[in-house]
Amino acid sequence: MSGQFALLKQRRFAPFFVTQFLGAFNDNLFKNALVVLLTFHAVQWTTLAPELLANLAAGIFILPFFLFSATAGQLADKYDKAVLARLVKVLEMGIMGVAALGFLMHSLSVLMVALFLLGCHSTLFGPVKYAILPQHLHADELVGGNALIEAGTFVAILIGTLAGGLLAGSVEHPVWIAGGGFLVALAGYLSSRGIPAAPAPAPALTVNLNPLTETWRNLRFARENRTVFLSILGISWFWLYGAMFLAQFPAYTKNVLGGGETMVTALLAAFTVGIGAGSLLCERMSGKHVEIGLVPFGSIGLTLFGLDLWLASPVGLVGTTAHQLSALLSLPAVWRVLFDIVMIGVFGGFFIVPLYALIQSRSETSHRARIIAANNILNALFMVVGALGAASALGAGLSIPALFAIAALLNAAVAVYIYGLVPEFLLRFVAWLLVKAVYRLRSEGVERIPLNGSALLVANHVSFADAVILMGASPRPIRFVMDHRIFRTPLLGFVFRHCGAIPIAPARDDPALLEKAFAEVSAALANGELVGIFPEGNITRDGELQPFRSGVARILAANPVPVVPMALSGLWGSFFSRIDGVAMKTPFRRGLFSRIGLRVGTPLAPDEATPATLHERVLALRGAVK
Repeated sequence: MSGQFALLKQRRFAPFFVTQFLGAFNDNLFKNALVVLLTFHAVQWTTLAPELLANLAAGIFILPFFLFSATAGQLADKYDKAVLARLVKVLEMGIMGVAALGFLMHSLSVLMVALFLLGCHSTLFGPVKYAILPQHLHADELVGGNALIEAGTFVAILIGTLAGGLLAGSVEHPVWIAGGGFLVALAGYLSSRGIPAAPAPAPALTVNLNPLTETWRNLRFARENRTVFLSILGISWFWLYGAMFLAQFPAYTKNVLGGGETMVTALLAAFTVGIGAGSLLCERMSGKHVEIGLVPFGSIGLTLFGLDLWLASPVGLVGTTAHQLSALLSLPAVWRVLFDIVMIGVFGGFFIVPLYALIQSRSETSHRARIIAANNILNALFMVVGALGAASALGAGLSIPALFAIAALLNAAVAVYIYGLVPEFLLRFVAWLLVKAVYRLRSEGVERIPLNGSALLVANHVSFADAVILMGASPRPIRFVMDHRIFRTPLLGFVFRHCGAIPIAPARDDPALLEKAFAEVSAALANGELVGIFPEGNITRDGELQPFRSGVARILAANPVPVVPMALSGLWGSFFSRIDGVAMKTPFRRGLFSRIGLRVGTPLAPDEATPATLHERVLALRGAVK
């Protein structure tokens, strides 16, 4: 994982990482310190109940996300994001001045204004935070950069929450809380000075200050790309799911585990370690490209470990006094609870990091920040709905472990719904499993597949798994031209059709479908997509490379694009090959983890890419291993 950590030494990432880390830290330091003060010293500030004050503070902090996210997205598209980051830090220092005034005046109203302004600070920084990454990072660094941001954010939240509680209980006068926040904001401003310029993608944009109409417009931008919009819904669902679990930790500790504040901290730390580890592992597991196949894997883990947390929750631990942390950690049942929470965090990282990277890579550059603003609005909405739903369920008598179980089952239902709408997630998951679990793929030259623009990918055809394996190895989606008969298979037909595969038939079988296939290939290449073909026309029956047909020449005559030769090896003799005459007849024919290879050659110019030349290149790339 040295690749992503190397970003922390580079100016195009490190100053921004420190800036966002300190911002998340400061938000939670002030918010939690204020909540602790109002919880334990409420009579000094107001006659309202502490429980009401805590929820009021949470609501005031999240309100700006609804009111100003749309405006924040416009500003991040119109102005240099590095300049905006510095201005946000200046605002943060001013907010700490307002907080200091509130503490000096002993005014709850002024402190709530400061909390509201801190929510505004986070709202303004949100679109900058995610829209700046694609401007400063290369495509193969996007997953690693997002992983560091997610891990750093949760660590900052945990440390800030702990520091806020400690500060509230240890300083003689609460004005020192604002003083500490000001120093953190100052450090954030100084680090922001090192962020390189991030020029505005839409400097001529006219800012619309109406939050309702602009919110609707941002959502419309997001809906233009179905995969991006469903990714936003997936991220919003995760924040609902994760926030619901985190919100229950204090009551779960008290009413189920029988512990005190230190046990709550242990649960928060377990979740933070988990999501940090899961986020950082994403780069290695995805091969440094945006691997959305990890998203279904993440949702499976979120469901399984959410259900196990319900099953693992002990009974009979609650006593008249809170148990010490050491006493609870001596119980195997508590370690199982901690393990489940760590794993929820790990699989949460697998789920959320690829989705953020997908939104950044597939959003239109001119309004990427506004799409991220739409994401922030929906995140906030989902968290509020989740909090209200959890409060209603618990108020109706549902136990906290049972709430965890219901949330886990709902997570499975949401996952099935999203993957049904966009089978690309599911297909990439199957491809990822084939590449990582069923086979041991060794690839060479994958970086030769263009990260942008159209290209024709040409490969040998050894097995029924070829297209799926190539999808799993490619950093970008590929639209494969496939035999029309595979679309008659209920499951495979549904998945490939929704992933943009192009059905083709021989002229003698269906000349109209043949012409339609060439028209779709031409349209895809004109639109800047990758198109994959198997010029042999059929899966080999003897393991040898068959002659390449003339369809390549027809495609290039209409769309002269670069041609990338690729060769699969090691699949002949596998379950999916026709070594026994009929494929998929003998399960585990070669066992699991058998070695396969993929070699990608140097792209050829269109005028060089004749069928004979391509046949020669693919054969040379494959070598002696079939």
